[in-house]
Amino acid sequence: MTVRCPFCDDLSGSMTLDDSVVFAIRDRYPVTTGHTLIISKRHVETWFDLDRNERIAVLDAIETVKAELDREFSPDGYNVGFNAGRAAGQTVMHMHVHVIPRYNDDVDDPRGGVRGVIPSKQKYE
Repeated sequence: MTVRCPFCDDLSGSMTLDDSVVFAIRDRYPVTTGHTLIISKRHVETWFDLDRNERIAVLDAIETVKAELDREFSPDGYNVGFNAGRAAGQTVMHMHVHVIPRYNDDVDDPRGGVRGVIPSKQKYE
């Protein structure tokens, strides 16, 4: 049985950015308002499978998406990152970067940020 990749399907109607190497869409299950995914057009599993030009395109797209989100939602901060491999929590095996706008008071205590992937290690206490 072949598993279809949701990022390889036609997403043209929901794209917020589209160039020759990457595209961006709003996450279908957003963590916060404006949560956006930057996705490589070439089907590779992780950031580490991208070539140098694709990595640069992703970094440029992060800046473009951030500027768009700043204009539209005026967030107070951002989390930006990717999961590489199932052990890291990757569920769609096609390289994508999460750009997650953060807002004051969206959680009680945001200290530790991405360290929260392992909840017992999030705080420095």
